[in-house]
Order: sequence, then structure tokens, then C-alpha cells
Amino acid sequence: MTKSFLELGLSEEIARAVEQLGFTEPTEIQQQAVPKALAGVDIAGQAPTGTGKTLAYLLPLLQKIDAANNSVQAVVLAPTYELAMQIAGELTKLVTAGNIPVRSLAIIGGANIVRQIEKLKKKPQVVVGSAGRILELARKGKLKLGSVSFLVLDEFDRLLDDQNQQSVAEVVELLPVKRQVLFFSATAPKKALERADALATPEHIRIEGDMTALPAMENLYFITPFRDKIETLRKLTRTLPVKRGLVFVNRVFDTEKMLEKLRYDGVRVESLLGSADKMARKNAIGAFKAGKVELLLATDIAARGLDIEGIDYVFNMDVPDTAQIYLHRAGRTARAGAAGKVVTLVDKKEEPKIEQLAKKLAVEFRPLKRKPDGETKKKSKR
Repeated sequence: MTKSFLELGLSEEIARAVEQLGFTEPTEIQQQAVPKALAGVDIAGQAPTGTGKTLAYLLPLLQKIDAANNSVQAVVLAPTYELAMQIAGELTKLVTAGNIPVRSLAIIGGANIVRQIEKLKKKPQVVVGSAGRILELARKGKLKLGSVSFLVLDEFDRLLDDQNQQSVAEVVELLPVKRQVLFFSATAPKKALERADALATPEHIRIEGDMTALPAMENLYFITPFRDKIETLRKLTRTLPVKRGLVFVNRVFDTEKMLEKLRYDGVRVESLLGSADKMARKNAIGAFKAGKVELLLATDIAARGLDIEGIDYVFNMDVPDTAQIYLHRAGRTARAGAAGKVVTLVDKKEEPKIEQLAKKLAVEFRPLKRKPDGETKKKSKR
């Protein structure tokens, strides 16, 4: 097994930068993807949430940038504002830690386009953002893509779905024919892989879900009728020591209803509604990170790319349909050795699903012993 980032073929400068950020050994997806990416191979990489996919492409990307060339040389596409900003943030951390002379810019739809045009005058060599805004700036002649040799699609299953595929394809058409393409995602359905194969000739890398990580967290369930789940969640926030709880809801309509009811009952809560504008979503995440709210409501799509330290509880309002979805959600807590609990609210009709999930994950789901009847939580700041 590779023991250092230097052994992957990275320069001393980049290896030192990543180690300064606290990453001492490459993960499995990094071990497999980085050498191939450095060699110029197209890759379709699938690995569970929290396994280091972002660094698996950012590290070779940085090494391939020609610092003396002021043109845009790499484009990273992401399906959501949150994920794009997280990628841009990780890139900035690497560049700063290693004092690497590479400039980058986040270009997101919904943001002030005049300011983005102004920032393009600083000649970024890496652009991270949404396909729609990148297309808009390219068609205005403000963003030149003729020198791009490195394209990344992060969460490519979402970028290549029926809603986003066309805009991604239009971005690809603006790039030089000679280019390297990297696709990464936690899940990769057959249709997404077929569409990836149509855009490039990627070598497929698949890292199976690490079930051994689940025992590091508590996997709990609480039996409650569907009609009482919102009230049960409210009581749990009063009886459990929740500091930062991420709540997964299947439908946006349910999220809006929950938000209204929980706020009425005095719970400090924000949400990442699909209908919310980007500033509202940014403010919601900021309040959650700062500890100003206890709960953040999100759908699986809205929560893509979220990497927030200190999430001690993940709540599933419904039993996840697949083991992969459960892993994706559970991976938001108990990160970097921290403690965490996942609590799934289960209606009697859902009990067979939680049993099937336990078998697939090979873990024990324990009943939550602390009943949300009394409100015995330590004094609240509400």
C-alpha cells in the first residue's frame, strides 16, 4: 500500500501542501486515481462520501497547471452552489498551504455576473462552477476556454442526468478536442456511466462502500407514526444533546412544512430548500456552522457536497431506499474520528425496510432508548 502522497507521483511542493493540511496518507480512491490522472488517463471514479474524491482530482490538476500560462487550463463542474464553493475552498487551501502559484475562480449562476467578469481579468488558470454560468460567460466572450486541457465533473451522476446533461455537453463542445476528463461521484447509475463514456473514454475505478466505518458511529432508530414524525423530531432536539443536526427529508414540500412547524415550536432551524436562492442557502449553512441553529433540513440533492465539521447527529425522516443513500447520509457525521449518531425515524410499515438495510450494511440498528417524551435537555439558548 502506498504510504505517502509523494509516492503517487506528485511533486514535493504539492505533497508538502496536502500534508500540511493534515492528510498524512492517501485514501484508496486517491491511490488508484492520482497516478492515472497524472499519466493523462480519463477516469470515471466512484467512491463513497468522505473518502477523498476531491483531492483525488485536485492534486493532479494542480500538478498539470502551467503556472507561466495565464490562460484557463482546467474547468471543474459541480451541480450545486454548495459543492462548487467547497471545491473552490479546498483548492484555495492547497494553493495557500503550498505557496503554489496557481490562480482559481468560482463562477456560479445566480451570483453577480459583473463582478465575475471583473475577476476574470485576474487571469484564473482554474475555473470552478456551474455549467450554465460558464456557458454564459464563454458566449459573451469573457471566458476563453481554448486552452483548457483538464475537465472535471464532480458528482457526474447529477451533472449527466436529464436535467443537466445538455448544458454540460455544450460546455464540452467549447473545449479543445485534446483534453483529459475526470468524472467523480459517490453513486454512478448505468445511464450516467453510459453518458460519461460518450463524452470521453474513461477507465472505471470503483471503491466499495467502507462498512467498517459505520461502527464508529451509533446507528439508531425510533418507532413513530408517519403523522407524528415532525413532532418526534422536535422532542428529540429537546431531549438529545444535539449541537448540529442534519435532517434528511425526501421531498421539498415536506421540508417547507417541517421548517414552518419546527420554527413555530421554537426550534432553531434552517433549511436548504431547492427553491431557496443561493444567498439564502449560504446564510443557512453559515448559521449552521456558527452554531446559531440546531438543525439544518435538506434533501439528498441539496446536501450534496456538504462537508461541515461538528455534525453530531444525522436524522432520517424516512428509511433510506438503499444502503448507498444511507452511507451517503451517515457519512456527514463521525468524520475525522469524531463521535456521531444517525437516528432514523421509522413508521411500523417501514420496519421491514430498516431490517433489510441492516442486513445489507451488516450493522445493528439499535432502538433509541432515550424516549422523546419529557423535555429534559440541558438549558437551551432559545
